[in-house]
Amino acid sequence: MSKLFVISAPSGAGKTSLVRALLARRPSLVVSVSHTTRAPRAQEVEGRDYYFVSRERFEELVRSGAFLEHAPVFDNYYGTGAQQVRERLAEGRDVVLEIDWQGAQQVRRARPDCVTIFVLPPSRAALRERLRERRTDTPEVIERRLRDAVGDMTHYREFDYVVVNDDFERAVLELNAILDGRGEALRSDRPELAELLGQLLR
Repeated sequence: MSKLFVISAPSGAGKTSLVRALLARRPSLVVSVSHTTRAPRAQEVEGRDYYFVSRERFEELVRSGAFLEHAPVFDNYYGTGAQQVRERLAEGRDVVLEIDWQGAQQVRRARPDCVTIFVLPPSRAALRERLRERRTDTPEVIERRLRDAVGDMTHYREFDYVVVNDDFERAVLELNAILDGRGEALRSDRPELAELLGQLLR
């Protein structure tokens, strides 16, 4: 039976790279392409990475009930098309949503059978370095993303599972285990996460 998986993370935690690696291992898995009002980055392709729409068009889609979830993130809006998700699930495909914690809350309400996963960085220093390595943001934007990441990470307990992206290959294996229904050791309530969060939020 097909399942809906929600993967969230603070900006810079490596979520997108992890999902790409997961797709390479699971060809039957499909990632829902979100709508966004932000401008495309270099190398991003319409319909593959996002559906890029104007603020006005996005608001029309909200009013028509087209989104399974939608939320503002960094002065732009993002939304997941409900019909696209329904169609893929009806085809028997497992679907992954790459969305923020606000969107995850909405999806849980609409689809309580979904499986939710939060990705954490191993440290604040690693998060800062990964944001710098992307070379897509100014230093001021990077600092804002770091500040917002603190708030994002406080929501980790709302998710079913947590993967710490310290070793990339291990993190991919752990995500794969969760999708296979073997993620018991990765539950979000495991005690060692509290200590890590204490360090991340300081």
